[in-house]
Amino acid sequence: MSTYSEDRRADRAADAEQRRIDRAAADERRAERERVADERAARLREQERAERDRTRRARAAARAVRRAARGEALTAGNVYRKGTLALVTASALGSLPAQVLHFVAISPTLLPLPLAIEGAAWVMAAGVAYADERGLPVWVRWLLRSLVVAAAGFAASINYTYGTHLPGLSASDARTAGIGLAAVTLLGPLLFEVRQWVTTLSVKTGSAEDKAMRRHDRKRRRQHRSIALVADRLVSAAPFGALSFEDAFARAWEIETGTDEPGMTPMLHLRAARSVAALAAAQRPAEPARHRSGGWLRRRRPITLPAAESVDTSSNRSTADLGESAPRPVVLPAPVVVDVVKAIEAPRVRAVAAESPRPRRATGRVPAAARSKRPIRTADQLLDEARKATKGWPAADLTAEAIRKAVHTSPAKARVLRDTLRAERSAAPAKAA
Repeated sequence: MSTYSEDRRADRAADAEQRRIDRAAADERRAERERVADERAARLREQERAERDRTRRARAAARAVRRAARGEALTAGNVYRKGTLALVTASALGSLPAQVLHFVAISPTLLPLPLAIEGAAWVMAAGVAYADERGLPVWVRWLLRSLVVAAAGFAASINYTYGTHLPGLSASDARTAGIGLAAVTLLGPLLFEVRQWVTTLSVKTGSAEDKAMRRHDRKRRRQHRSIALVADRLVSAAPFGALSFEDAFARAWEIETGTDEPGMTPMLHLRAARSVAALAAAQRPAEPARHRSGGWLRRRRPITLPAAESVDTSSNRSTADLGESAPRPVVLPAPVVVDVVKAIEAPRVRAVAAESPRPRRATGRVPAAARSKRPIRTADQLLDEARKATKGWPAADLTAEAIRKAVHTSPAKARVLRDTLRAERSAAPAKAA
């Protein structure tokens, strides 16, 4: 008995467990179906949202395109061109019917005449525009303009006559109608000619950048005439289109000034070297020197250029050695080191521009008897004067510039004296030993 009851209880428990499992499986399947449905709905909503965004962006882009098109269409140039064409069309529509009615009233066979007269005026006006576009001679344009004036004037006279003879109008109204028809006949060609004139001027003027380029070119040609002339010759000598004016101008600048940097000249390079040397000398601390009264003063050392910048400058040279009549390059010999044991021989120095007499102002010709001759010192005399002038100088102060100012000689001879004095001072301790 107990076995049967236990089996039934076990069967009922198994059935309950199976029902629970089935319910759990059904719930899981329902949850899966709901999840899939939610995902599908979410995808559909996302697609709809993306479609709405795409449609919104497309509409915004279309509005932007229409706005840009309206902005381009409503510019001053477009309004002027299209407005002029509209007025020209209205002028033609106002003048042509009166001419047609005038000639048809005379005879129907005269119908082609108003078309020919009005058409001749507009064709000649178009010819003026074509001549401006092709750059034809001026007389061709004025010939076409005279034909336009003749055809338009003849049509205006016909319209004036027709307007003054309109039936049912008073004398003042008829005269007003005639003047209006004549004015509208002349207005069309006049507006078209003004439009073509303004268009030609705007093409020639160009943009603000073109104006700036033309202004720069005029200024450059005015300030550098010789270089611009050489550049023009280089361009004309080269094949057509092979050499641009900018390249030719750079080449001409190098030919005329010797430097490939535009704007720089030998004088500007010289001024730059002087400025660098002066700045270096100003930044160098000065050596203190005792004053005779017992106080302390700062001794200013002479400004000397470095070896690479020591050039023959006319502004630092003495008055007796300054020569401006022969601005040719100076070729100087190498420094000569003289032995103090041997006899000092004068070094051979080529004639330079510094030895030429100083030019006088144009105050009249001075007689030969009244001219004073400048004494020419020999190399021995210059060396003696340099020894006396630099007797108490330290070796660091023996520079070509200081010696040149002390004995008033040229830079080339000053460098020779500097090397000689340095050689003597370096040889004196060895000789004493």
